[in-house]
Order: sequence, then structure tokens, then C-alpha cells
Amino acid sequence: MQTQPQRSRAVFSTEDFQLLKEAVGDYVRKIADEPRSAKFSNLYHRLGRL
Repeated sequence: MQTQPQRSRAVFSTEDFQLLKEAVGDYVRKIADEPRSAKFSNLYHRLGRL
């Protein structure tokens, strides 16, 4: 008997992405003067597109 592999479950829920975006946005404001803030800002915008 051949069985199909089961579909992977999502790790994060839709609500989780909103919470992550909020947390990253707060962190971006706290480190605004640091060079790495640009990377976190990009992450914030990517989370907004999900």
C-alpha cells in the first residue's frame, strides 16, 4: 500500500505574524541609531506582506 506523505503543519499562525511584526517594530524603534536597524526594518516590512 502506497501512502502519501502528510502535509507539514504551519509553524506560525496568522495571528503570530501580527505579534512578531509588532515586536520587531518596537525593537526597530529602540535600535534606530544602530547600523543593524536597517535589517530589522526590512524584516518588519516583510512580515507585513505575509
